[in-house]
Amino acid sequence: MNKIVVKAFSISLDGFGAGSDQSLENPLGAKGEELHTWMFPTNMFQKMMGKGSGTEGTDNDFAEKSMENIGAWIMGRNMFGPIRGSWPDEEWKGWWGEEPPYHVPVFVLTHHPRKPVKMKGGTTFYFITNGIEAALEEAKRVAGGKDIRIGGGVSTVRQFLKAGHIDEMHLALSPVFLNSGEHLLSGIDMSNLGYDQIQRIEGENATHIVVSKNIE
Repeated sequence: MNKIVVKAFSISLDGFGAGSDQSLENPLGAKGEELHTWMFPTNMFQKMMGKGSGTEGTDNDFAEKSMENIGAWIMGRNMFGPIRGSWPDEEWKGWWGEEPPYHVPVFVLTHHPRKPVKMKGGTTFYFITNGIEAALEEAKRVAGGKDIRIGGGVSTVRQFLKAGHIDEMHLALSPVFLNSGEHLLSGIDMSNLGYDQIQRIEGENATHIVVSKNIE
């Protein structure tokens, strides 16, 4: 059975998942990149970027687990790229080069239709224009019983949380204040949604919080 999961989603001490003033040059917004400094030195990330080995330990364990047993991804258009409005052409294919790190189908939420984009390594981007329920249905169809991972941005995760679709969420709490930007949990009653299982594990550069529902 598919689980709907959020993995390795970094937030600041004041709860922001992205900074303000996002742009092509600064896709995570002001200070947003600092949210992810816990992951950058890990063995998983360094190998993914083709830079050899990196650090081992708790942070690396969470980074590696975040990519395991994933049959499909769903992400927002902001995570796919900085272009807004209608697609001007077919040139933009994501931030990740010719071989993105996903290696499975990725469903991108957008209001503007576009043909699928097939990339090296098994990643194909599909553009879904009729909302999260349609994206989830498509993801379940291709995931083959594996988990479906909800990527960023913050708005996408919030939509799936509010709809009650997320079974488990791993947040990496980074020791930084952003002060402004996109807040992840503001106005969401997590207890009322059933997230009553909470684990806290200290990593080398982040505190890892795993929340899930009691499905017994």
